[in-house]
Amino acid sequence: MTTISLRHVSKQYGQHRPVLQDVNLDIGDHEFCVFLGPSGCGKSTLLRIIAGLEELTTGELLIGGERMNETPPAERGVAMVFQSYALFPHMTVFDNIGFGLRIAGVPKDEIRRRVLEAARVLQLDELLERRPKQLSGGQRQRVAIGRAIVREPKVFLFDEPLSNLDAALRGQTRIEIARLHGRFREASSVYVTHDQVEAMTLADKIVLLRSGEDVAREGSIAQIGAPLDLYHRPASLFVAGFIGSPRMNFLPATIAAMNGETIELRLDSTGESVTLHERSPQRALSPGERVTLGIRPEHLSPMPSRDAAPAGTITRTVLLVEQLGEAAYVHLDQPGGTPLLAKSPGTSTLREGERQSFHLPEGLCHLFDATGKAVLQSREVLAIA
Repeated sequence: MTTISLRHVSKQYGQHRPVLQDVNLDIGDHEFCVFLGPSGCGKSTLLRIIAGLEELTTGELLIGGERMNETPPAERGVAMVFQSYALFPHMTVFDNIGFGLRIAGVPKDEIRRRVLEAARVLQLDELLERRPKQLSGGQRQRVAIGRAIVREPKVFLFDEPLSNLDAALRGQTRIEIARLHGRFREASSVYVTHDQVEAMTLADKIVLLRSGEDVAREGSIAQIGAPLDLYHRPASLFVAGFIGSPRMNFLPATIAAMNGETIELRLDSTGESVTLHERSPQRALSPGERVTLGIRPEHLSPMPSRDAAPAGTITRTVLLVEQLGEAAYVHLDQPGGTPLLAKSPGTSTLREGERQSFHLPEGLCHLFDATGKAVLQSREVLAIA
């Protein structure tokens, strides 16, 4: 079994503010875990601690149940794919892939067998005699992945491996990495990215790290869970604002009244009322309490003008319509705050300057308290594994 456990891990350079604070995390056998977060949150540092390229300041790291704090990188059973490829320019593809094995003293016949197998899996068979300068960016990245594969590690570590590729190559290489993980049943994968598309499509588990939300908690874990769990049930404003593209809409509001499981809100910007029926908050709320109402753009539904506006309807002026073909992003004014965004069908006829009513489906609304913690989460979602 190749499990990874981090217990109360912190990292600090000198007297500077800690890069990582009290990280506790378990990565399961053959799990694809993605470290996600904004720049400076410590995700690459955490990966390098697992690799042994950084020493942890406090805490404990275990791989396969064995303590690794003092174990040299070469003895940890991990292989790392770097953002910059790190290929030797004077060597052929064959020699680049097999270099680590040659240094480790693996017999030539075994090196050849492993390199040819990796080349076949990565579709590099016809490129083995080329040098890096004769390869495209995507091919170079596949060579770097091949160099990791031949080591037959217990853990694959990926440090933003697609960031140097263009959009088309990123999509193609992302699929290749997902397929490779499926092939190697004995290994776990840890992947660092700031791109949530990569995180949502690759991960079994996302570890979202904080940065900038609260200096006191910077470098700590904001939420751990399956991709759809973080998307549909964010634990905080930070998570809700980071997961999802485009991000969730936030409307400052005040609790106007509480009646059993019915919550009546008054939007601060316009005074409009929104009532949430049969919703049980995670803690008691009080009239007059300041909260933030969250709704994702795809759930903000335009109302046909002929329909009577139901409860939970807001009316806004259209600022801009971005037509993308299959969908249209409609930017709406929000007095005193960030404009709202609604995702409509590509056939939308809305135009700049129009006044339009939008319905907020109450089962898809989120509430966050003044500290940013979720107190009410979306309930109308498919079951999350």
